[in-house]
Amino acid sequence: MAWNEPGGGRRNPSGPPDLEEMLKQMKQRLSGLFGGGNSRRGGNAQGAEPVPTGGIGILIGGVIVIWALFDSMHVIDQRERGVVLQFGEADRILDPGLKFTLPRPFERVERVDVTQVRSMSSKVAMLTRDENLVNIDFAVQYTVSDASNFLFKVRNVEETLAHVAEAAVRQVVGSRSLDDVQVGNRLEFTSEARTIMQRLLDSYEAGINVSIVNFQDVMVPEQVKDAFDDAIKAREDEQRAINNARAYAADVVPKANGRKARVLAEAEGYKESVIARADGEAKRFNLLAEQYRAAPEVTRKRLYLETMQEVLSKSPKVLIDGDQGNNMLYLPLDKLVMPPPPERSGAAMTPGGAP
Repeated sequence: MAWNEPGGGRRNPSGPPDLEEMLKQMKQRLSGLFGGGNSRRGGNAQGAEPVPTGGIGILIGGVIVIWALFDSMHVIDQRERGVVLQFGEADRILDPGLKFTLPRPFERVERVDVTQVRSMSSKVAMLTRDENLVNIDFAVQYTVSDASNFLFKVRNVEETLAHVAEAAVRQVVGSRSLDDVQVGNRLEFTSEARTIMQRLLDSYEAGINVSIVNFQDVMVPEQVKDAFDDAIKAREDEQRAINNARAYAADVVPKANGRKARVLAEAEGYKESVIARADGEAKRFNLLAEQYRAAPEVTRKRLYLETMQEVLSKSPKVLIDGDQGNNMLYLPLDKLVMPPPPERSGAAMTPGGAP
């Protein structure tokens, strides 16, 4: 028997189901769900019971209302900001608290944690100002300052931040020598790199606030490490020699300045004493001249006696004028009985003491 022949529209129970009957029943149920009621095109030839549709419609409507209310209510945490997308376009930002929006697909909310400290790190090789190759291992910590810009202004935030950080570090390292990079003020370098990064990110409207830039390690490549160690040792030796020279100068210069001051003081005192003595002799001569003018003979005889006394007091021999006018030699016995000074031998002495 064919599948569409009379007899209930069904084949033998042992055979396959009647497809046409199944399609009709499905069509009737769908019509009931979308407001078709109990009407059927062509009647109820198969004798199927009408499908109740009123309760199902109310149930579906209630579910839709509940879903719309649930989808429109948003609780934004204190750490978060909500970006409202209206038909896919950023419309406004929701602050913390209970907020309401239109349900999807009209509006959708993207949450962004603005207090989370995010980080990225990188290790790159770059040239210094004196054309030395150095490996810089740096890390960057940042937070979100503008949730809308963070989501939509930059396609890939991590990649953009990595490129900006590398460019800033290259600019800082390339403007300094290798010695400055390795032993210089790291805080000054990182502060300058952070300023450059923040300026670039603001120009991109990335919605990022860079908080910390840290140079974790600064190393020279392994191929030149030995030569670089030798250069560092030579520089340390140079600095040690400079320090020793400065210490010696600090010890010698004050002593030399002291001797200089003493010599100058002695010379100044000698000058003052000579000038004072000359002034005294000049005044004495003027006084003698006045006395000489007053009594020439007395003054002449006095000067003669004083001169002879000064000359003869230094001589070991004294000539005395006797009554007969003969000269007599006076021998100073007190001088003769004094022990003679030790004789100095002109012969050379050997190290053992023998001549």
